[in-house]
Amino acid sequence: MRSDSLLTTGYRYFVAVAEAGSVRGASLALNVAASAVSRQVILLERQFNIALFERRGRSLKLSAAGELLLAGLKAAMLGHETTLDHLDALRGLKRGRIRIATVESISVSALPDLLARFAADHPGVEITVTVAGSDAVTDLVRGHDADIGFTFNPATLEGLDVRLTRDMPLGAVMRRDHPLARERKLLFAHCLDYPVAWPAKGLSLRAILDKMLGAAKKPPANAVECNSLRLMAALARRGRCIAFQTPIGIEQEIAEGSLVFVPLANRRIPPDRLTIVHRPGSGGGLAASAFLDLAVRHFAGGGRVRK
Repeated sequence: MRSDSLLTTGYRYFVAVAEAGSVRGASLALNVAASAVSRQVILLERQFNIALFERRGRSLKLSAAGELLLAGLKAAMLGHETTLDHLDALRGLKRGRIRIATVESISVSALPDLLARFAADHPGVEITVTVAGSDAVTDLVRGHDADIGFTFNPATLEGLDVRLTRDMPLGAVMRRDHPLARERKLLFAHCLDYPVAWPAKGLSLRAILDKMLGAAKKPPANAVECNSLRLMAALARRGRCIAFQTPIGIEQEIAEGSLVFVPLANRRIPPDRLTIVHRPGSGGGLAASAFLDLAVRHFAGGGRVRK
């Protein structure tokens, strides 16, 4: 939250408790005594004559009134920060705040490149990044907890504007000395003769591979299931198995030759679709709009993805 926040102390402490789920967690985040945080929340509840939290031991859950107040405060904060961004625009984009939600693969290489380029031009802009699953990314943007989202194959785009979609090639990833590494293309079923890394449920790749597995009618010979694309790539790099993913997030390993990316040749492979989203209207202010434009240009032009 900016130092020039529109919120009073009571509202700031309320938001902190809502986000932390406890007075203790909020006090640590705010670096304020827990008694001071608790007192401000009690004063707000007395002011509105309604409970803002449901007490469950030491944890606190927002009541219906608390949910309504939190949504209103987030909207007010967003509007205030957008106004400040517009004022900044009169003297150049020297400050601002951008909240980015992204899936893991984008956070490895593409996003750091974009952040470095943006920071060089706009060093005064504050940026926070949250790495989450595909649907969690869209939920964060929809819930005003992020301004921009980078995701793959989200279940729904309701309430969001899509700035860019790009279908990414799906392939088998392995060490250069793997028996299949010299193939130009591979059938999915052929890969299943070897140990594979299998994405856990919740990753966008899992739904794609489950459909392909059903069509192949052939269970994997030996599978390691995990919820991290980086871990799957690391297992492939050590010769443990074949991983399935797009080149995004393993660009450096492919360029160095520690991993080989072999496109899958199956027909009608469901697309692994990169999607960049933001909320309709403000989009998070001028700083977020500037970063969004940079990201769209990067991915629309192919970025630095190497096959």
